[in-house]
Amino acid sequence: MDQKLSLKIDGFAMTKAKQICVLVAKDLALGEEADKLWQATGQDLATLAKAANFEAKKSSFLNVFAPNGVDADHILMAGIGDLNAETDIKDFAAAGGTLVNQLRALKAEDAEIIFDIDASAEQIAAFAAGIRLGHYRFDKYKTNPGKEDDLPPAKLKLVLQVADKKAVSTADKIRDAVTQGTITARNLVNEPSNVLGTAEFAQAAKDLEEHGLDVEVLDEKQMTKLGMGALLAVGYGSRRPSHLAIMKWNGGKKGDAPIAFVGKGVVFDSGGLSIKPAGGMEDMKGDMGGAAAVTGIMKTLGMRKAKVNAVGVIGLVENMPDGNAMRPSDIITSMSGQTIEVLNTDAEGRLVLADALWYTKETFKPKFMVNLATLTGANMVALGDQYAGLFSNDDELSQNLTQAGQKAGERVWRMPMGPEYDKLINSKFADMKNIGGRWAGAITAAQFLKRFVGDVPWAHIDLSTAMNVPATPICKSWGTGFGVALLDQMVRDHYE
Repeated sequence: MDQKLSLKIDGFAMTKAKQICVLVAKDLALGEEADKLWQATGQDLATLAKAANFEAKKSSFLNVFAPNGVDADHILMAGIGDLNAETDIKDFAAAGGTLVNQLRALKAEDAEIIFDIDASAEQIAAFAAGIRLGHYRFDKYKTNPGKEDDLPPAKLKLVLQVADKKAVSTADKIRDAVTQGTITARNLVNEPSNVLGTAEFAQAAKDLEEHGLDVEVLDEKQMTKLGMGALLAVGYGSRRPSHLAIMKWNGGKKGDAPIAFVGKGVVFDSGGLSIKPAGGMEDMKGDMGGAAAVTGIMKTLGMRKAKVNAVGVIGLVENMPDGNAMRPSDIITSMSGQTIEVLNTDAEGRLVLADALWYTKETFKPKFMVNLATLTGANMVALGDQYAGLFSNDDELSQNLTQAGQKAGERVWRMPMGPEYDKLINSKFADMKNIGGRWAGAITAAQFLKRFVGDVPWAHIDLSTAMNVPATPICKSWGTGFGVALLDQMVRDHYE
């Protein structure tokens, strides 16, 4: 929870807040309550707007100082353009994020927002979510937060006035669970690796028990007994012990097979003995973005009491070089019994996921598995940072994820797979090798994972979207929390 932001849903009422925000649709359209407030000022909106060149376009603002007839220092007229009952929820979220960042720029401390346009309760809840996500900053280690952009510590008290307080509050409770899951994922990705190691990440998963989840954490001794030679090999060079965290939410019918989410949790990736270049290595604190998203979605399901059985499994390791680290040319044995020739120790995430996927398949017999991972640079070369790569053995699951991504604003793009690519990871010395050569690197990585899922419907999401992407109205953060909203939308649309 963002302790610096207070957002309350309330009904329409005249206010004494220092700052009043009024949403204005295209053609300067005001709702009845907003118009009533404006009429109290005695000013002609059309004349004022013309003088200020304000047309109520999306992300435009008109600040009216010391208005007559209203007990407020100023009224902020917030243009939202053509948002209406048919508009996607992601656009309402963007409007909320834009507004809260404008309030930050104005150094507001409290404000009442009059939401008096035609919109559903879910759309208004998305607007509230956009406010929370747009307000988020990871500044816990700053002694003077806000200094670099000339903003004070952003403590902001907001009241969102709506026509149907009960309906919006109900929708907001569900949407806020998604927001808090996303913020949890952002916090995990943003933490430095000296603070968030494998044990600390496992504890973060364990903390979800307060939301009604059952959480189990396996140690190296238990994983050795299970035969997880692929996952364990990645952590050989680290002083930090590897873990497998299993989060279970039982909100569906007893005995129903769960849906499953699996995440790569490399808390820092130096590349191992195949060490990465120094430039940009600092970003590898975020190489656990997949595990962060899985932790976030499991928190969301618990917070909103989702009517589904779900399991989240995350492999937590650190990939470091030392005298005990795995070497290029090593042959390791996965939990499945399949052997892997390691040609590059920097292709480690797929080794973690190999055992995590096999364990999930064998232990829980899920309806489907979706794994998330910051797996390959090749995916970013192909898609940039606006879409995550989607690889799958199942058309229906792929379609569900694609549609959910469009609705939630976390987009995925399906990439090809096939036997022609699969043969590229055949090895002379083992069942497979962990890299396939220069070409189609994201695809050969997916083909590697496919060898550990059997006949279970499965999708792999390659996250070139988890960190260090261009800022948006709802994300000014280095870590994005990508994947939580996407997966929750899919669950709500198809599996509850």
